[in-house]
Amino acid sequence: MTKLIIQIPCFNEAESLPETLVALPRRIAGIDAIEVLVVDDGSSDDTAAVARRFGVDHIVHHRRNRGLAAAFQSGLDAALAAGADIIVNTDADGQYVGEDIARLVAPIVSGEADIAIGDRGVADNAHFHPVKRLLQRLGSHIVQRLSRTDLRDAVSGFRAISRDAAQRITITTEFSYTTDMLIQAGRKRLRIVSVPIRTNPTLRPSRLFKSIPQFIARQLVTMTRAYTTYNPLRAFISVGLLLAVAGALPILRFLWFWADGNGNGHVQSLVIGGALLVLGVITGLLGMLADLIGANRKLLEAALLHIRQLDERVASLERSDDRLAARAEPRRAKRA
Repeated sequence: MTKLIIQIPCFNEAESLPETLVALPRRIAGIDAIEVLVVDDGSSDDTAAVARRFGVDHIVHHRRNRGLAAAFQSGLDAALAAGADIIVNTDADGQYVGEDIARLVAPIVSGEADIAIGDRGVADNAHFHPVKRLLQRLGSHIVQRLSRTDLRDAVSGFRAISRDAAQRITITTEFSYTTDMLIQAGRKRLRIVSVPIRTNPTLRPSRLFKSIPQFIARQLVTMTRAYTTYNPLRAFISVGLLLAVAGALPILRFLWFWADGNGNGHVQSLVIGGALLVLGVITGLLGMLADLIGANRKLLEAALLHIRQLDERVASLERSDDRLAARAEPRRAKRA
């Protein structure tokens, strides 16, 4: 039996959530059960009440707003605990077409992919501003290089994840999960595919960021952090080499003047060059230390994976016990 859980992170989405829920599919080929999970990320409106009114199967509450990345991770954890074989993440604002969930999960149902990312066709999407199109394409190109994947829409929030892939992903950023997740998945050699999807017109501005410059800055920090986490030696050695080369240039300048008999007036070049050279060596050593820490991180991730699998087995056994108890209750009542 294949269970799909559609998770929807929400922050004050009481107005738009009903339309999103109504648009979700009830049947998909290859899927035996479809359930809906809403993550109420500290909403101050009636988001949770609306979700209950529309019969949402699972609701996760955050007492205060913790951000989209934390809401996404909470949804993954809850979906895995509920026995999801495939998890689809979609937005509550109705940007994505609910019917496209069927085509999004198809590569995972067939075993062709671990993760499927909805491709909104950023280059010619009429719902996007030209500046947004350019930024999205540039950001996707950078994420492609960092994650070693072939994705055309890296920041799309419409994505399907297999159970195995969800168990291996742990979001560490506090801003947005999109790029962090893809860099992790790419470095862990999970199979990721793009699936063309449709989008609805945007009815309100994004609540994730206040301005385009802020979004760019925060995404750059997220990408740099994620890349450095999984490639510490290369990142630190590259910086160390740049510093060493920058330090070697003034030292060579000093040696040139010294060989010409004019070294006394250029000692500052020797001081600056020596400082940069030492800083480059220290940065390289930090890279080696970070690489050793990275090896330890892999062991911790393996341990976390086993713990998640054990927790899910326990939860599965508890659900089986509850079903058996529910079946046995009518029999007891008849005997009584």
